[in-house]
Amino acid sequence: MRFVDVNPFFYPYKGGIERHMHDTARLLSARGHDVTILTSRLPDTAEEETTEWGYRIIRLPSRFINIYNPPYVTSRNVLETLESMDADVVNYNYRWAPSHNKDLKRYDGRKVFTYHNMWGEGIGLQAKLSEINDDSFRSTLESFDHIICVSDYVRDDLIRRGIPSDRTSTVPTCMEMPPLRDMPEGDYILSLGRLVATKGLDYMIEAMKDVDCRLIVCGKGPEEKNIRKKVEKLGLQDKVELRGYVSDEEKADLIDSCRMFVMPSLFESFGLAALEVMSHGKPLVYSEVNGLPETVGDGGIGVPPRDPTAISDAINRMLSDDALRKEKGAAARRQAETYTWERHIGELERILFEN
Repeated sequence: MRFVDVNPFFYPYKGGIERHMHDTARLLSARGHDVTILTSRLPDTAEEETTEWGYRIIRLPSRFINIYNPPYVTSRNVLETLESMDADVVNYNYRWAPSHNKDLKRYDGRKVFTYHNMWGEGIGLQAKLSEINDDSFRSTLESFDHIICVSDYVRDDLIRRGIPSDRTSTVPTCMEMPPLRDMPEGDYILSLGRLVATKGLDYMIEAMKDVDCRLIVCGKGPEEKNIRKKVEKLGLQDKVELRGYVSDEEKADLIDSCRMFVMPSLFESFGLAALEVMSHGKPLVYSEVNGLPETVGDGGIGVPPRDPTAISDAINRMLSDDALRKEKGAAARRQAETYTWERHIGELERILFEN
């Protein structure tokens, strides 16, 4: 079967959606399907290439406006390219690219939308703009034959908003389980992800005033300058390290040696970073928001969002109790094992090609 996965961003740009697309593309290719990713052309990328996993990438001429992270993007010839590909099914992953939205709405072949984020996600002005965008996207969403949601929370939210339940399914974001390594525990706790306001890092930095442990933050984003100012204002330069982007190898080492992972997000439809850490058998302190408790299960301690005191109390509780960290880490690994592609790729294949 011919499958085309559409998103304005793809590798070398790396995020949760792009990782999800890569995994589904390589696995569907391995199961005998003809898979193409249709995306925007980033600087220094080829117009077309075939990957070592057997799927193709086609990159369209595009324009990027850096008003947020990721940037606003417009691409030419999305509809014309799709119509020339004779796909059995097209999947779309994004809601903030009007040129893609317009052309996907007009495309009259079988099409599926994968809902990765929360409706109206954001804070302040971003939340208002997101709500306006999602309300305007609704007519486009209703043109799709089926909607795949990354968590039951997202699916339930769409149903509450009037999307028929029989046109929605939940297929969680998945990953392969790494082998567990017996590495000595370090003297730090860890945070991974884009440095954006919705990740709640401001509250975590505030919490570190009352935590006797180092924090390593990995990632880049528009909030980096504000976070650095907050660290300096609170005099936490010796306790909080902003390490920026790290390689996959360094990230794995940091996860395997951390005492715990802290995820103080204000919005999380699923929580791929949480799942990645859980797959290494590490416990979490996390915000009880949206789909994140569903993902974490018993693998950590949940706290209310926007509450530095609750964050520091949970971290200190975990730091002071080796048995609790071990118990929660083991539970995290067991929970992560329910989110493997081996369990779910057949379900995704059925929804894409049989519904």
